[in-house]
Amino acid sequence: MSHFDLTLQEEHVAQLRDLLKREDGVEASAYVLCGEAQIRCDPWDNYSRRRATSYEVIPVPPEDCISASKGHVTWSTASFVKLLKRAQAEKLVVGIVHTHSQGLECFSDQDDRNERELVRMAQNRNGTEASMISVLLAGTDAIRARLWHDTTEPVLAKSVLVAGKKLSFHRADIQTDLREIFSRQAIAFGDDLNQQLRHLKVAVIGCGGTGSATAALLARLGVGQLLLIDNDRVEVTNLNRLHGSRRSDADAMLAKVDVLAREITNWAIGARVAPMNCWVGDAACRDALKSCDVIFGCTDDHEGRLLLNRLAYFYLIPVIDMGLAIDPAPTGGFRELSGRVTILAPGAPCLICRGVVDPIVAREEHLKRTRPELYDRQKREAYVRGGGNPAPGVVTFTTATACAAVDELIQGLTNFRGTDGWLWNQTRRFDRFQDRRPGAEQDTHCPVCVDRMYWGRGDVDPFLDRAG
Repeated sequence: MSHFDLTLQEEHVAQLRDLLKREDGVEASAYVLCGEAQIRCDPWDNYSRRRATSYEVIPVPPEDCISASKGHVTWSTASFVKLLKRAQAEKLVVGIVHTHSQGLECFSDQDDRNERELVRMAQNRNGTEASMISVLLAGTDAIRARLWHDTTEPVLAKSVLVAGKKLSFHRADIQTDLREIFSRQAIAFGDDLNQQLRHLKVAVIGCGGTGSATAALLARLGVGQLLLIDNDRVEVTNLNRLHGSRRSDADAMLAKVDVLAREITNWAIGARVAPMNCWVGDAACRDALKSCDVIFGCTDDHEGRLLLNRLAYFYLIPVIDMGLAIDPAPTGGFRELSGRVTILAPGAPCLICRGVVDPIVAREEHLKRTRPELYDRQKREAYVRGGGNPAPGVVTFTTATACAAVDELIQGLTNFRGTDGWLWNQTRRFDRFQDRRPGAEQDTHCPVCVDRMYWGRGDVDPFLDRAG
C-alpha cells in the first residue's frame, strides 16, 4: 500500500478553523476538495506515494446538519453525493473535515464506522478506484489526516504540511536520533527544528555556484533528504565557486550532481542524497520533484524557472528561487552587483509578474535544447537573440546569496525574525550595502499567481497544463 501525505494551503486551514469553530464546544464538519500527486517512485526510499493538495474548502450546508454534540457530528449525505459528482468530473478527491472539540488527537472508533459508510457510498457512486480523505482538526493546533482506498483500513498521513506565508508540519510522534552534530543548533532553536529538518525532503535545482553552496548549507543544517538536479558537468572555470569540486573532477568531466553528492555523503552527517544528472524539465524528474517539501531554484535558465514557477502553485511546494546579477561598468565599478531571493507560494507574486523570467527567452532556450540546428539557423537569421559572453561568477557573492535563501527556510520553519513569515522577495546590493524588498504589480489575469484555478490542482494532463 502506498504512503500518503497531505499539503494544505494556509488560507484553507484558516477557513476550516473558522467554519468549524463552535463556542459551545460542539463538534462540526466541512468539506475540502483536493488535487493529487501520484508518485510512483520516491527518489530516496523507492516507494510509491500519494500526496493530496487542498484545492477548495466547501461548507456543509446548514440544512444538511442532522445532529451534533461534544462527542459526535452527523449530517445528511446529499451535499457529499453532489461533491462526488464534481470530483469525478474534475478528477479531484473529496475530503471530509471535522473537529474533536475535546482535544482528542486521533481518529475515534465512531469516525471509523462513519467514514467506512462514506467510502462505500463514494465507490458505489464513482467506481471502486474512488478514494476519500479524512482530516481531523484537534484542539487548537493539531492536524491529522488519512486516506481511505477502500473500506478496510485507511492509510494514516506521514505528515500534514501547511504551506503559505510560513511552513508548518504536523506529524505523528516521530522522533529521530539527531546525534551530537546538531546540538549547538538545538541550543539556538530547540530540538523541534532539528526534528523537522531531519524529515524534510528538499530539492536543489542547478548545482553551480549558488546551488552547490545551497546544497552544502542544507546538509550542514541537518536536512535529511536532498535531491540534486543538474545536467551540467564540472569544468575548470567552475572550480573557483563550485563547492566540493576538485581539479580532477574537471579533468574527468564529472557531473556536478555526482561531485556534490560524493562530498555530502562523505561528511557522514545523516543527509541522504539523490543526484539526477538531467534537465529539470525532463519527465524523469517529475516523481522526484513531486516528492519534495521545499525546492530551491538555483538554475539560470528561463525555461527551467518557468516550470518551477508553475510547480509551486500546482503542488503547493514552496520554491525558494535565487539569482545573482553581476554587470561590470566599462569605466569601473558595477552597473549591477546583487543577489536576489524570491519565494513562490500561494499568495505570492510569481516570477512572471516580477519580471524575473522572460517567456520569449524560455522559448528560445527550448529551441536550442531540443532542435539545435533550427536554433543555429534562426540565430544566423536574427530570429533569436542567441547566447552572449559567459556570466561573471564570484564565490563570495554566490555563497552569500545561498546563505540568504537558506535563512528563509529557517524563517519559514521558526519565525525567528518575527511572526510575519517569509519575505516574498529580497535583494542585496553587495557593492552598496543595500538590502531592498522590491514589490511587484501582479497581472490581474495571471493564470499562475492571481487566478486560483491551479492552486493545489496537482496532477493534470499535460503536466502542469503546459502544452508543447
